[in-house]
Amino acid sequence: MTDHTASLAALVGSRLCHDLISPIGAIQNGLELVALAGGAETGAEMALIQDSCDSASARIKFFRVAFGSANDGQSIGSRDAAATLDAITRTTRMTAQWAAADKMARANVQLAYLAFLCCESALPLGGTVAIEGGDSRIRVEATGRRVAIHEGAWSFLAGGGQLDDLTPDKVQFALLSTLVRDRGRTLSARPAEDRIEITIG
Repeated sequence: MTDHTASLAALVGSRLCHDLISPIGAIQNGLELVALAGGAETGAEMALIQDSCDSASARIKFFRVAFGSANDGQSIGSRDAAATLDAITRTTRMTAQWAAADKMARANVQLAYLAFLCCESALPLGGTVAIEGGDSRIRVEATGRRVAIHEGAWSFLAGGGQLDDLTPDKVQFALLSTLVRDRGRTLSARPAEDRIEITIG
């Protein structure tokens, strides 16, 4: 993935998320109006639609940071970063613990979110991903009942070899590695049988 390709991918991600969040929000507003008008008698159906909209909205907000464009000067507060992670894991077997600085540059939250996705892909039975640190250093540790490592992806992330079989489910590995390099940062990835640790310096 070249620098130009990474920048273009980020802009595409931002555009898609920007265009999708409005109709999802409109559906959520519509559901609220239906409920206020007395249409809540269809309880189970309404709840299913509402839960699906909430989940879609949460994922879009997360992807907007993880895969979108991060301009200089933008920052994200700890509460917002934690809330976004909580929202995307609420109905899954994953748990996210955000213990990072009160405020971080959006570009660094992006790296943390991409590291979260890398860890999530290695925990098929679910688990816990803890994120700590700040703008100068980010540490991500993941634990779970089972850790399934794709050797090629994790070796590439750690700086060894090529990610020849890049597929949609591994795009976070390629983007995280590219962004870390482009921003002059360092990355250490240590997957093991019972845990994973990613450190970005």
